[in-house]
Amino acid sequence: MTAPAPWQVETISSPALTLEILPEMGASILNLRAASGRPVMRPVALENVQTSSQCACFTLLPYSNRIRDARFEWQGQTVQLRPNTKDGLAQHGDVRNRPWTVTRASDSHLICDFDSRDVSDLNWPWAFAGRVEYRLHGPHLDISVTLTNLDSRPMPAAEMPAGLGLHPYFARLQDGTDPLLSFDAALTYDTGERQLPSGGARPLHPAEDFRVPHEVGPQTIDRVYTSWDGIARLDWQPHTGSDQTVPHRALILTADNVFSHLVVFTAPDGSLALEPVSHATDAFNLAAQGIGGTDMKTLLPGQSLAGAVRVTVEGEW
Repeated sequence: MTAPAPWQVETISSPALTLEILPEMGASILNLRAASGRPVMRPVALENVQTSSQCACFTLLPYSNRIRDARFEWQGQTVQLRPNTKDGLAQHGDVRNRPWTVTRASDSHLICDFDSRDVSDLNWPWAFAGRVEYRLHGPHLDISVTLTNLDSRPMPAAEMPAGLGLHPYFARLQDGTDPLLSFDAALTYDTGERQLPSGGARPLHPAEDFRVPHEVGPQTIDRVYTSWDGIARLDWQPHTGSDQTVPHRALILTADNVFSHLVVFTAPDGSLALEPVSHATDAFNLAAQGIGGTDMKTLLPGQSLAGAVRVTVEGEW
């Protein structure tokens, strides 16, 4: 039996929602539940958490998703990172398994901060700060993420390629019902065996298009979309089961414009990841090849990249 994890759990709540956060594990979300106790994000037992991968949501800084061979060209130099996947990629940034500091805590509001200068083995050549802010009000969870370039080297060495994102896993089956998934995105990327884009974004094929709501069903999805309007919905339709009438309930994800891409991933545990991110997978390498639309950002020293995401529950939770 796994020994209980030693991490402190910070809890905030509103009349509709309760949120549990692990500051020492990347300020990741352990659980998000409705007042009834029903899980909104996938339910997680603290004793099963070894890394943020077992959490309900984690933060992606200073970039999101995968970097091919953990390497990219920047300002005429090769940046080599340490691979952190079995297939030789750098993935999901370098903050999600590190301790963050709680700098504000109240009944419904929590702020956690990260300073890379406090880390001796950082897998990123630039100094940066991260902030994640959680606020509950009514049926809403607001999450804001900020990345700030703290590098003090002479220019242009201190110019930092940058990105951010969130990786929430939502509890997909509710009373045995698969929800209708819908979002307005017009483009996606073709990928190879390591889920790396082979080029720029292209128009959707019909089976990839969720502008008309439909169930995910048994298919496996690991796909990045763009030309996204920043809204995604999960709708569980009312029905009568063998011993109860199941009401309508919905979950709405709303993201600021900086989150120009949406990753949709059917996780092996049955949950559904809807990940708002600020750039394409492997954006740094795609941009170096002259491929447009990847939305890679550059931060000068002192500059910040920030955005907020709202999770809203509707109906009877």
